[in-house]
Amino acid sequence: MSSTVSRIRAAYARVEAVDRPEIWIDLRPPEETEAEARTIDERVAAGEHLPLAGRLVAVKGNIDVQGLPTTAGCPAYAYRPATDAPAVARLRAAGALVLGTTNLDQFATGLVGTRSPYGAVRNAVDPARISGGSSSGSAVAVALGIVDLALGTDTAGSGRVPAAFNGIVGLKPTRGLVPTGGVVPACASLDCVTVFARTLPEAEQALRHLTAPPDRALPPPPPRAPGPWRIAVPPLARLGDMDEGWAQAYEEAVERLAASGASVRPLDLTPFTEAAAMLYEGAFVAERYTAVGAFVDGLLAAGGEGLDPTVSGIVSRARDIPAHRLFADRDRLSVLRARALAELSDADALLLPTAPGHPTLAEVAADPLGANARLGRFTNSTNLFDLAAVAVPAGEVNGLPFGVMLIGPAFTDERLAAVARALEPRVSLAVVGAHLTGQPLNPQLLALGAVLDRTTTTAPAYRLYALRTEPPKPGLVRVSADGAAIETEVWHLPAEGLGRLLAQLPHPMTLGRVDLADGTSVPGFLCEPGALANAEDITRHKGWRNYLGGG
Repeated sequence: MSSTVSRIRAAYARVEAVDRPEIWIDLRPPEETEAEARTIDERVAAGEHLPLAGRLVAVKGNIDVQGLPTTAGCPAYAYRPATDAPAVARLRAAGALVLGTTNLDQFATGLVGTRSPYGAVRNAVDPARISGGSSSGSAVAVALGIVDLALGTDTAGSGRVPAAFNGIVGLKPTRGLVPTGGVVPACASLDCVTVFARTLPEAEQALRHLTAPPDRALPPPPPRAPGPWRIAVPPLARLGDMDEGWAQAYEEAVERLAASGASVRPLDLTPFTEAAAMLYEGAFVAERYTAVGAFVDGLLAAGGEGLDPTVSGIVSRARDIPAHRLFADRDRLSVLRARALAELSDADALLLPTAPGHPTLAEVAADPLGANARLGRFTNSTNLFDLAAVAVPAGEVNGLPFGVMLIGPAFTDERLAAVARALEPRVSLAVVGAHLTGQPLNPQLLALGAVLDRTTTTAPAYRLYALRTEPPKPGLVRVSADGAAIETEVWHLPAEGLGRLLAQLPHPMTLGRVDLADGTSVPGFLCEPGALANAEDITRHKGWRNYLGGG
């Protein structure tokens, strides 16, 4: 069986196992996706370069996928597109395979994930809580491990809030970086196509394919002065009311950035929050009527079947906003944007909680407008100010994912991702041989973003052997007697990087707990005892470098 076919079958089995039908609007038939999977594997076997070969993708239901209806979360609106949206086509051209289209807040109007006739999408971690929206199904499909990547859209935070609530990564690129053709608009002048993934490298790889320009070079990022990352952080008191534990989790994220070497400075958040309130409370919401208002009015006149009442109310009320108010709001926004950019000035990024809290389904049902407005406090202004953003996990609060986002000037997308890597959960790794500083495999650690923490020794409970491998490497084995303390380096690296290193670990090496001289223990490289039959015991050298140097 081909590798991509295996992944397809595993994905459909996962769909059944998680039993979350509300994630999907349309799933492609298994026989259709398996046929496409075989074609992908045949192309790879023939030597074709397909960098996303076998990656499974979910697509938000307001983005065109050839062969599936585009509903935008409203059955009566459905149409069958003749072609893929450019964003979908670019992923497919790189070898990705679309599994289906996902549920959303109807017409991408909402940050909650509950405003859909296809059902409220439940959170991946706690089904009693909302998934976040409007790209709800896409985020949960990634978080539950059904697909590798998913496309969403983001006008007011729809590509970031669901990422935060489900513990995954959400990249909201600079406006216009990814084409929005084939996307049912929410607010066409603000909409962005976004990417969800479980890890930052996966999201970045997908975004590189999405942004590949067919016939022009992308604008360069704004220049920056040399030095450490400069991060703007508002005073905690100016963030407003947040759920219990969220302010502390945010402060810990700030401290992690500072500990990584970043320079942290204060910022006045006022222009950002004032602009955020304007997105729904001002005249800009009129663009939602421009997008689908005539359709909504017509369907309401016919009885409104399939319309979400909260969404239809928002869209219909926008019809009566006077033109003069839009011009006044544009003038005010221009002033706020100038203030916001002045506040950012030389900062590489603004660090914020992605949302102020994570409500339950019941809380949103009791106050659909108020709960939604609260969720957009930190996200609504990003596209109004023409900024880029990346949302990343930053730990847990009371067992639920907590996320932060980094926001920066247009076309600093790669820069924001680079800063975000400093926020990734990091783990310790003990190495005693070919991964030591200056040894042949040390570049593997450096490529994963590892940083040397300290040089120490193991507890006196190990023996060291020279294995007959290429390149030469030692084998560390714990013993019950006659052990010694062995020179060890402890490195810190992203948790995702440790997983990648483990996947590449050759036989007979294993990963286990290594006890250190100070009484602590960390994951480290050990050796299977069966590999020692023809190995030389070099414990007397007390370390691999001593052995190589003859010491």
